[in-house]
Amino acid sequence: MDFSHILNYKNFGLKALFALFLAFLSFNAYSNQENATIEPAGAEAGHHAAAEEKFDPTVTILEHISDAHSWHLWGHTSLPLPVILYTPQGLEIFSSANLMDEHHAPKPYAGKYYTYVNEHEHIKVLKADGTVDESVSILDFSITKNVAAMFISVILILVIFISVAGSYKKRVGKAPKGLQSWLEPLIVFVRDDIARPNIGYKYEKFMPLLLTIFFFIWFNNLLGLVPIFPGSANVTGNIAVTMVLAFIVLVVVNINGNKYYWAHIFKPDVPFWLLPIMWVVEVIGVFSKPFALMVRLFANITAGHIIVLSLISLIFIFKTLAIAPVSVAFVLFMDVLELLVAFLQAFIFTMLTALFIGTAVEEHHH
Repeated sequence: MDFSHILNYKNFGLKALFALFLAFLSFNAYSNQENATIEPAGAEAGHHAAAEEKFDPTVTILEHISDAHSWHLWGHTSLPLPVILYTPQGLEIFSSANLMDEHHAPKPYAGKYYTYVNEHEHIKVLKADGTVDESVSILDFSITKNVAAMFISVILILVIFISVAGSYKKRVGKAPKGLQSWLEPLIVFVRDDIARPNIGYKYEKFMPLLLTIFFFIWFNNLLGLVPIFPGSANVTGNIAVTMVLAFIVLVVVNINGNKYYWAHIFKPDVPFWLLPIMWVVEVIGVFSKPFALMVRLFANITAGHIIVLSLISLIFIFKTLAIAPVSVAFVLFMDVLELLVAFLQAFIFTMLTALFIGTAVEEHHH
């Protein structure tokens, strides 16, 4: 398939402009974050009212890439999200706004059954004396930032693909148009360059899964590069998300495994005295392949976010605008690279999924 049109001058200019936009928004977001750390020192020291706290890049970066019970917008402004807790006394639901004050700092909240506090994005129960009660076990089913971001991406995917499916029904036999013409090359790419070569003639059965995995990862990767709402969530950089994706792959591969697949695991063509060793090796291999998928996606996306945020942090570490042109230039380069990585990671995860499925459904040839 010829993708040379992607590299023409017009498209490259649009990508560079988009990357510059991301770099500007990233700089602006960190400016807001830095300004948010300036607090009054008190009435007794009025001339130090705008004293600046020491900037800690580690804390700031971890806050931006980790999950949260609210969606930070700018400064002290956040979008509260539902907190859903299952306690020994029953279900309790309230807004995360109750767990923070006007300066976005944690504060206790007296709920129906217990008093709660948000301790580093972990909801804890407080005793009467204000200390954490470790004896009370609660299950947190809250709609966090990453969950909300997944809802947004899923809604976006549904809207786009329902529209594209409708276009196919209305324009049978006609050339693609609009969103249909933009997505069709990607769908054909997944079919012809991922599914068919790795799965074989049974590829059609697994096309819905492969397309869902590819577009889910890609859309969330792209949204994660946008540093303002509804972007900025590190969904595919959350190991819980990649673990679920890997678990789905594990289940699909082993449910569809044929007798030759299982014979290769439990009856390999080796001397009988090697069988116990081979069983251990093969069973470990069954789980290590999806485990590698999980870690690869998580590590690559998280590393990309950390690099971009670290480059922006240089401005506030050195506390001079002289470093800003260098920092923004590197961020611009990294943002362009991250656009490629966003697609590449979706492609690699989907391709390896197809490869694992192909090994499970491949017919044995004498």
